[in-house]
Amino acid sequence: MLRLFGVLLAAVVLWAPVGAQAAPDGYRDYSSNPYDNSYRSTFYGNKKYYGYSGNKKSYQDNSYGKKKYKKSSSKYSKKVRSGGARPYIVPKKPGIVKFRRGYKAGSIVIDTAGRRLYYVVSKSKAYSYPIAVGKPGFAWTGTKRISAKKDWPDWRPPKEMRQRTPGLPELMKGGVNNPLGAKALYLGSSLYRIHGTNNVKSIGTASSSGCFRMSNGHVAHLSRIAKVGTTVHVVRSLKSGGKKKRYYSKRYRKNKSG
Repeated sequence: MLRLFGVLLAAVVLWAPVGAQAAPDGYRDYSSNPYDNSYRSTFYGNKKYYGYSGNKKSYQDNSYGKKKYKKSSSKYSKKVRSGGARPYIVPKKPGIVKFRRGYKAGSIVIDTAGRRLYYVVSKSKAYSYPIAVGKPGFAWTGTKRISAKKDWPDWRPPKEMRQRTPGLPELMKGGVNNPLGAKALYLGSSLYRIHGTNNVKSIGTASSSGCFRMSNGHVAHLSRIAKVGTTVHVVRSLKSGGKKKRYYSKRYRKNKSG
């Protein structure tokens, strides 16, 4: 019996180092329960040691991140709006009229009251474009120079305009849906521009916030002949030349002739 007991004891001692090796600190054996995901919280759940991320599944299953992304995406769409397609606009040449006002050839004269923009060709002639001007309270006069020209410009409505018209984006990309139209000629360092429009019906009215609107065909033509640095005169009204005719009543004319 003692010999048999000694043999069994020796077998146990020899088997123990092989079947029960020392495990690293923090390691747990999950072979008995392969569905136990608590290993993700252990140090050795890191992909640095086992080839996978302990947070990978929880990140994929976590819908908060996706909702947060969609929410920020919707905010972005409210702040930035697409302007649509950008087709080629054929320049449309306006009519030439007699223009003797003393302005230099190559300059631009805007008649606010007459709703007209003149590009002076010579001492006696000018191109005449119908335009829309600033509505009451937004009209202005002065002299500027064209500082830049842009095709299908982006539109950034000022904060005051967004307050007056809720729903406007902070930025609208250039395109056929953009109120600035196909081209814009920027006046100095101000916010005012000579630009196209997607609302042709507004031409000939006082409806803008201080800018000057033209049809896309006309602004494409003007942009070809007006260079950066061109002087732009904005006047309240171009008075007709010559003396005004006086009006006399019939009684006055009869007494004068008698």
